[in-house]
Amino acid sequence: MFKTLKNAWKIEEIQNKILFTLLIILLYRIGSAIPVPYVLEGILESFNNAYGGTIFGYMSILSGGAMAQATFFALSVSPYITSSIVIQLLTVAFPDSLGKLAKDGEEGQKKIKKYTRIVTVAIALVTAYGYTALLANNGWLNTEYITWKGMWASNGFAGTVNTLVVIASYVAGASIIMWLAELIDAKGIGNGISMILFFNIISRLPNLLASMWQMVAYNDNGIIVGILLGILSVAVSLGMVLLIVWVTHSERRIPIQYAKRVVGRKMYGGQGTHLPIKLNMTGVMPIIFASSIVSVPATIATFFDKESGFYKFVNTWLGPNSWVYVILYVVLIVAFSYFYVLISFNPMEVANNIKNNGGSVPGIRTGRPTAEYITKILNRITLIGAFFLIIVAGLPMVANIVSGGTFASLAFGGSSLLIVVGVAIETFRDIEAQITMRNYKGFLD
Repeated sequence: MFKTLKNAWKIEEIQNKILFTLLIILLYRIGSAIPVPYVLEGILESFNNAYGGTIFGYMSILSGGAMAQATFFALSVSPYITSSIVIQLLTVAFPDSLGKLAKDGEEGQKKIKKYTRIVTVAIALVTAYGYTALLANNGWLNTEYITWKGMWASNGFAGTVNTLVVIASYVAGASIIMWLAELIDAKGIGNGISMILFFNIISRLPNLLASMWQMVAYNDNGIIVGILLGILSVAVSLGMVLLIVWVTHSERRIPIQYAKRVVGRKMYGGQGTHLPIKLNMTGVMPIIFASSIVSVPATIATFFDKESGFYKFVNTWLGPNSWVYVILYVVLIVAFSYFYVLISFNPMEVANNIKNNGGSVPGIRTGRPTAEYITKILNRITLIGAFFLIIVAGLPMVANIVSGGTFASLAFGGSSLLIVVGVAIETFRDIEAQITMRNYKGFLD
């Protein structure tokens, strides 16, 4: 890894891309610290106490703490990610229009990006209003300028204008984040959204270390128990990193044999290759989907009075510290794993491509039988990948429940770790590919 970075730094073009990416990340972190008008300062602790186990708590982790502090970039990359997923789903739902556009080369991709930007702004507008309402209902807006009642400001024209300023600030922040991510895509290293998520999660590392120190040094059962729990946490984290790396590189290879073809006086084909199917094709997307849906009851409950029956019911049975929550979370991860593979991988299209190029799977007829064979393997691989995601994302939650909240800071650590390790691997692959193109040796040699 370090050898790869050393070799990359020797190439001026790659060096400039790395420096450009770091500059964009620095600008993002500055934006995450810029306060928004009419929002009270110092709400971090109150936010974590109120929403630590809800979808807002998870979004705060992905935003690098910006959402918990209600700063300019509080919405982070969530609107852009949601927009990208929506557009991807629509290309599958409307293959004759958006589907063809996505396959229409560079011009088609430009139009898809244009639609993605428009949808991002629309989603950011809705999200910004909801987030502003959340701040107002918790008393985190300056009541001297905005008096909130029901669904909107109640202090006349001035309150309405001030509310619109807050909403516009968050929409502008989300739009700037989208622009920064696209700049990394065009002129930097790696995927823009992935790099921003990576550094957001890494920025939470000091807080995580502080929580672990609290668990070790101030444990109710004594310093020895605290040290043992700290060692156990580190060992489990390292084990999960190794597991994630191993699964990320694992793949099922379906053998493909190409028939010999005579073109003019030359003979082509007659060689064997393989179709690689990754063990974890879905990445972290099923975890994000599952977290969003299973946290909806707990998020809705935060708008109710803490003494109400609905709040108590949700907190007891559907809160992040309940077994029902974990079971629903696991089931949704499996369901969304199959769903995401269904919309992102078309076995029939792959089988037709193999057939059109004169290839076949040994022992399997071309066409539909090949597609059915690929689907059969894909279903098994997806199930194994879903079990892997359950281990990574569900194990910290189970440990938190069993320990009575001792590992609360690690409840969402598995999914965050999956993002960090996955982005690191893909980024180094990108760097290694660029080094190889310029005939520099890297860790593959």
